[in-house]
Amino acid sequence: MEQQRYDVVIVGGGAAGLSGALALGRARRSVLVIDAGEPRNAPASHVHNYLGRESTPPGELLAIGRGEAAGYGAEIVEGRVASAERLPGSGEGEQGFRVVTEDGRSVEARRLLVTTGLVDELPPVPGLAERWGREVLHCPYCHGHEVSDRPIGVLATGPLAVHQALMWRQWSDDVTLFLHTGPEPTEEEYEQLAARGVAVVDGEVAGLEVADDRFTGVTLASGRVVPREALVVQARFTARSAVLESLGLKPVAQEMGGAVIGSYIPTDPTGATEVPGVWAAGNVTRLTEQVIGAAAAGLMAASAVNGDLIAEDTRLAVAARRA
Repeated sequence: MEQQRYDVVIVGGGAAGLSGALALGRARRSVLVIDAGEPRNAPASHVHNYLGRESTPPGELLAIGRGEAAGYGAEIVEGRVASAERLPGSGEGEQGFRVVTEDGRSVEARRLLVTTGLVDELPPVPGLAERWGREVLHCPYCHGHEVSDRPIGVLATGPLAVHQALMWRQWSDDVTLFLHTGPEPTEEEYEQLAARGVAVVDGEVAGLEVADDRFTGVTLASGRVVPREALVVQARFTARSAVLESLGLKPVAQEMGGAVIGSYIPTDPTGATEVPGVWAAGNVTRLTEQVIGAAAAGLMAASAVNGDLIAEDTRLAVAARRA
């Protein structure tokens, strides 16, 4: 870190953080990005639905973003932030925060933008984590096209499983719903599945079949193997909220279709949190946001941060003029 105080420290260097850094650098703000180097989409081979960057590998997209942000003066360093705190007296006049990394480094900032993302917590099925982002998937808009017309399985672990199966039917006419630990479908849901040609298999899933480093099927507790080439799961989306919690913010549960799908930090539409001077953007506050949406949220938050700094600069200048 080249200096001890910045206009803005951004915690997290994914799409949201780098987009924010780019905008703030262009606004002639001093910006430090502290990134732990654990992008959520690292297991994926390509980023999709990103206009102008369709099918770009995730690491390549981040490298491009770092270069663009650095080109406007943003400083980007590796590190894991342990905590953040409001500086004493920062409630009056100029606001300020201290950010401390796990290795003991500290830096001050007038504003904070937290873009730490989320963690995908997978169902406890042996072999699932090893295939995550390859043939074990969750988002049809991220990966559906790549498995079009192939045998797809859907692992039921909650009430959204039927919805998932019907959704993925758009990409393949060979979809099997494995009831596993999920609830029994209703009569209406069974009719919907049958009408769309979705097979339903009873029994818990015990593991995955893999041959030549390729997922080939689902192994049931009974020993039966059902050939599949992709498996859809419902991960729990848990916000990486430790830094925001150190400032007194608390994650809340997000529900979808009557089921809790994860936790997030609430913000207003610009990304402002309940703590003055602290913004959040990307998956830490919007669990279902895709990469292009996270980048847009980072820009939105950065614009709001810059506007807030302009207001503070003006207030301080008026006070100095009157002194």
